Amino acid sequence: MEFPVHIPFVDQLGFELLKFENGEAEIGLTLRDELCNSWSVAHGGVTMTLLDVAMAHAARSSSIKPGGQPGGTGVVTIEMKTSFMRPGLGRIVARGKLLHATASLAFCEGTVIDANGELLASASGTFKYLQGLPAGGRKILRSNASD
Repeated sequence: MEFPVHIPFVDQLGFELLKFENGEAEIGLTLRDELCNSWSVAHGGVTMTLLDVAMAHAARSSSIKPGGQPGGTGVVTIEMKTSFMRPGLGRIVARGKLLHATASLAFCEGTVIDANGELLASASGTFKYLQGLPAGGRKILRSNASD
């Protein structure tokens, strides 16, 4: 499954979009050495980014047009709290869920599990819906289907 919007950082990390619908998103990652800390487990920043992207996609999934295209609304993270329970090894998956949305805000929760279904981390976050970026009149860039 393709990400609906091209995010270079997400590409660099190697995230895979597994689910994106009805207020839910699931993103997988197979850990590589360069994504690990000195203990050879998932770096906390990688785990937090995985949670952030999964929750943001859950928030965006509620504005999908027929045919699977984004509905013109982007999201930015306003705040996020993360708790770590276990170290991440191998293949990890983040699940994001939209809990409540207003016209301008989305409230989400997320979890990261390992291949055995063990809970590694959980998070909650608040996201702001945007039609464009506030700086310099720039618009949110979208991938074209022909790219």
